[in-house]
Amino acid sequence: MLSLSMIVRDEEARLGECLRSVQGFADEMVVVDTGSTDATVAIAEAAGARVEQIPWPGDFAPARNQALEFLNGDWVLVLDADEQLRPEAIPALKALMAQPDVLVINLLRYEVGAAMAPYSSVSRLFRRHPSIRWSRPYHSMIDDSVRTLLDAEPQWRIADCSKPAILHDGYRPELLAGSDKADRLRQAMEADLQERPGDPYASAKLGGLLISEGKNEDAIPLLENGLKQCGSAGAERYELLLHLGLALTPSNPDKAVNCYRQALEIPLDTRVSLGARLNLAARLMDQGNLEEAISLTQTAAQRAPEVALAWYNLGLMQRRRGDLAAALEAYGRALSLDPNNAECHQNNAVAQLLGGNIDAARSSFIRAINLLQAQGNADAAQQLRERVEGVVKLDGEAVA
Repeated sequence: MLSLSMIVRDEEARLGECLRSVQGFADEMVVVDTGSTDATVAIAEAAGARVEQIPWPGDFAPARNQALEFLNGDWVLVLDADEQLRPEAIPALKALMAQPDVLVINLLRYEVGAAMAPYSSVSRLFRRHPSIRWSRPYHSMIDDSVRTLLDAEPQWRIADCSKPAILHDGYRPELLAGSDKADRLRQAMEADLQERPGDPYASAKLGGLLISEGKNEDAIPLLENGLKQCGSAGAERYELLLHLGLALTPSNPDKAVNCYRQALEIPLDTRVSLGARLNLAARLMDQGNLEEAISLTQTAAQRAPEVALAWYNLGLMQRRRGDLAAALEAYGRALSLDPNNAECHQNNAVAQLLGGNIDAARSSFIRAINLLQAQGNADAAQQLRERVEGVVKLDGEAVA
């Protein structure tokens, strides 16, 4: 028996879709509400979930531990309201759950809107064992308790589901606008590092946040210290190396390349290591090592064909190599996945122009200009128009 466990508050806009994604898979849906004032409770009950009420304890780890007490299933699936289970993964999950020695199933989670590294591995499906508990003051996880449990009961094993299983839609910029999520995360990470200086997990997370804010010089020593204390060659070490490579790229690209190479030596799913692969390939292209860059990017595109950035980067590399047919094919794949990418339309237009297809080039240039205008980049749209009109007649008004 599988129980869905959720912690929610004021999630009327997203909860219904999340619950629908697990119907027919979960035998029991338990939604723990921490004080909603909207229609969250009514939506949960209408979907067939049992709703329990608890006061918010100030952090997700104790809330999730309390939620475990309300479940009846042998297995537990944990989702947030901004996540959905992908139906394509369910047969693989059922097969892994049927194996008697599997304790935890790591799920591939896809971050909607993330271009470079959209996948992460999360331990969200596990047996309801009394020793499995949630910990950490942010990004709560069961991993600490599972490591302790495996030492005591080595007959268990952790399995990885290779099928992308969860869609997450909570970190797009337009959804974060006006929220204090980043500030709250920073405060929690800094407090964690004060208690456990150099902790690899906290160092990786805070380092990534600093990089996103352009504070590379602050991130570098933090990440290097985390690596010194990271003994395992697993996901934490990978994340530290990836972030360190990103932080070092502007000032020391050679050292960044070394970080990415080390990250790719860690045995992780290709989708999880996509960020290191694509960044390494981009740096190698900058350094003139085009063949290895193309090989790395082709692997990324083949293993994660749903990621537009891999195809776009492959198009750039193939065009630099002089293979216009391969470049146009890659741009086409990228645009089928991300049709509103103005930069890709522009580069596709250049490749079409080089190949002598003036009409296709004109159409792609117009599409790029329209998109830049619609996305609030009027200056860039005008600059592109002025550059193009010296080469290709755009026939007056741009058309969508």
